[in-house]
Amino acid sequence: MRNYILFSILAIMASSCGISRKIDVLEKCNYSIKTADSVYLAGKDVSKLFKNKKFDLNNVPGLALALFRKNIPLSANVKISITNPNQKTAVINQFDYIILIKGQELAAGSVDRKISIESGATGIVPVQINSNVYSFLSNRKTMDELIAFLGGTESGPGEKKSLVTLKIRPSFMVGKKSIKYPGYINIEKELSSKMLF
Repeated sequence: MRNYILFSILAIMASSCGISRKIDVLEKCNYSIKTADSVYLAGKDVSKLFKNKKFDLNNVPGLALALFRKNIPLSANVKISITNPNQKTAVINQFDYIILIKGQELAAGSVDRKISIESGATGIVPVQINSNVYSFLSNRKTMDELIAFLGGTESGPGEKKSLVTLKIRPSFMVGKKSIKYPGYINIEKELSSKMLF
């Protein structure tokens, strides 16, 4: 019985060390938003919703119906760059994400795929966003800000920028158990409207 208790204590200690090493590796990685493209709102390519740099509702006949149904689908491709400066390989088995614009949640979801980044390497992780943004766009102020942001597609005075925050919470395996990272890793980027077109 004494040997069993000792073995259990050693197993817990080894597991704790393994968890803290994996967390340490993930904390020291550098995360950034590489690109955001293929943005579709209510089934229409966002880049085609503007004429003469002005939002044209005639280009989105389905938007009024989507607003009525309280279901405005948004889809986009976001690519996250992860650089691993550690001596050990960084491994993520799955991660949850939240995307915020100016601190307001736009979308949330999860990516269920194993990501392995060798020491000194950089990996690009594609994230397919699919979300109902009705609550985000039903706020008139938010809608006006988004239209102004998307309308400023040229560099210079007309170009619009907005702070985008991507929060990710990785999970990793310790033995056969999935462990979630304690809290979220914040990735902030000043996204230019020009980058989306």
